[in-house]
Amino acid sequence: MNFLAHAWLVRQADDAFLLGNVIADGVKGRDLTAWPAAMARGIRHHRRVDAFVDAHPAVRGARQRAPAAQRRYAGIALDILWDHFLARELAGREAFDVFVERVYALLAAHPAPARLEAMMPVLVEHDWLRRYADFGFTCRAIEGVGRRLTGPNRLLELVPWLESDYAGLEKDFHTLWADCLATLSSSDEPAGAGKIQ
Repeated sequence: MNFLAHAWLVRQADDAFLLGNVIADGVKGRDLTAWPAAMARGIRHHRRVDAFVDAHPAVRGARQRAPAAQRRYAGIALDILWDHFLARELAGREAFDVFVERVYALLAAHPAPARLEAMMPVLVEHDWLRRYADFGFTCRAIEGVGRRLTGPNRLLELVPWLESDYAGLEKDFHTLWADCLATLSSSDEPAGAGKIQ
């Protein structure tokens, strides 16, 4: 899962818990005492979701279908592709647009961790959360992540597979997402407990 799916899973949560889920990939280490308590719980929730997704049979099956030479990078591409399928499903819904603006306002008001500091303003300015609904945009995002890795762009090399296996990957997403909603969508966060100071 990428930014959108992590956020949408906990959309009913308070702002701090939601923001923790969104910025968690930029947070290193297990010691979260520097973060407000609700944000730390959000970061831990994000990590729980990542572990659940990585171990899910649909995800493992999708990775096995990836070309062998790029298979070790397939998880990165799939995380972004899951956001594509979710954004496409949610596109045009008023509740989705309101939610996206809420996330963008939180990101604009609160600095991201250093590892995401340069990316978050671009994400907001270029409306990534909505634009993931466009498969071409999603493939360019995957390619862009691949450019930041060392060596040949193995993520770019995965794009033809994403195109050819699109229907199968969409089916995998729906299986995965149903299980995520059933298992992980509760924030375990009492109302009002997650105000950002």
